[in-house]
Amino acid sequence: MVSASPSSKTVVTDNIDGDQSNRFYINFTGFPFPLGPFFNRRTIRTEAVKGCIWMFEQEQALGFSSVSTNIRMTVIKLKSGGLWVHAPIAPTKECIQLIKELGAPVECIVLPTFAYEHKIFVGPFSRKFPKAQVWVAPRQWSWPLNLPLEFFGIFRAKIIKDGDLSTPWAEEIEQKVLSSPEVGIGPYVEVAFYHKRSRTLLVTDAVIFVPKKPPSSISNESLLASAKNGLAVKILSKGKEVPNDPVVDNPNTRQKGWERMVLQILFLGPSNLLEPNASFAQMSQKLIVSPIVKTLVFSKVPEKVRDWIDEIARDWRFKRIIPAHFEAPINAGRSEFLAAFGFLDDLLGERYVTRPSLSLLFASLMGKAASYFPPDDMRTLSSLDQFLVSVGAVKKTVSGRKQR
Repeated sequence: MVSASPSSKTVVTDNIDGDQSNRFYINFTGFPFPLGPFFNRRTIRTEAVKGCIWMFEQEQALGFSSVSTNIRMTVIKLKSGGLWVHAPIAPTKECIQLIKELGAPVECIVLPTFAYEHKIFVGPFSRKFPKAQVWVAPRQWSWPLNLPLEFFGIFRAKIIKDGDLSTPWAEEIEQKVLSSPEVGIGPYVEVAFYHKRSRTLLVTDAVIFVPKKPPSSISNESLLASAKNGLAVKILSKGKEVPNDPVVDNPNTRQKGWERMVLQILFLGPSNLLEPNASFAQMSQKLIVSPIVKTLVFSKVPEKVRDWIDEIARDWRFKRIIPAHFEAPINAGRSEFLAAFGFLDDLLGERYVTRPSLSLLFASLMGKAASYFPPDDMRTLSSLDQFLVSVGAVKKTVSGRKQR
């Protein structure tokens, strides 16, 4: 059974001292939409594995919209006594203080993806810890201009290689690289990591677990703004009359705001924002591949993705997963992880041959449930996919195994 780990709620340090300047951070860059909040970012630290792994979360908003999610940095304490930092977040004074409270030097800073939302913080973060080594996923690129890492303030970075045993963390943390240049305008690159001692799998965007309740890093102001019946709700209301009721701050209103956020993040244009609870219930509380990642990325290169996840499941005996967004840590192992990619079975026309044998039936059945997304909610995303294919921005979705 996939679930959120209780450890994620046992030790939470939220550095609230009334001094909002500790959370000040300016960021107006980003294409096509800048990433908010633009001036103030609250950081929450959670101990995921006692004395070993900590998660740091901030809110991240899409431009000037009312849509937010959480973005997560994971910190692991190495045997050397130093810290290994995965996917840095905005280095506010509060964030840096929460790191320093761990009482260990930052030794390695790791960028596990090409994605702008994570790349943008690596340079500023590394300047706070100048003695740390910076490591980045291979095949870095940006769009619409393919800018070098130095433009983002990332200097003297080393490239992460698949199975590289020469890294400073090689004895404790292993990595597997997914690099697929066939997706479209650029390669999809993500590096998965496995911390052997704690049996923890770290990913960026490969899988997510949407919690029923909003993450504590998302402000009440954002949730209430999302709960307001604005233009997006009026457009996506299934033709129903949208009331202009005032927004009242209570748990039900904040929950509605969260459900609307999730559906817009996952589907861009869900079928019914006015009454989001039915669609939200189908998407939450289970390990899934995000509909956007599934549709625009993984369905284009299913063989490469399958090889990657099969290697992860074959070589790593993980019992928890920490992604960069939504809930974490997630109590899930290899069977549940493979089940989230059940849609690859249909695309490739065959079953995974490297699944653990005792888990084959479970993964097959659960994969169908994890891969199912409401067709009405998928309509906008499917139309976008067709448009991007027509203009050559992404490849066509693979249907059936290619003949060799």
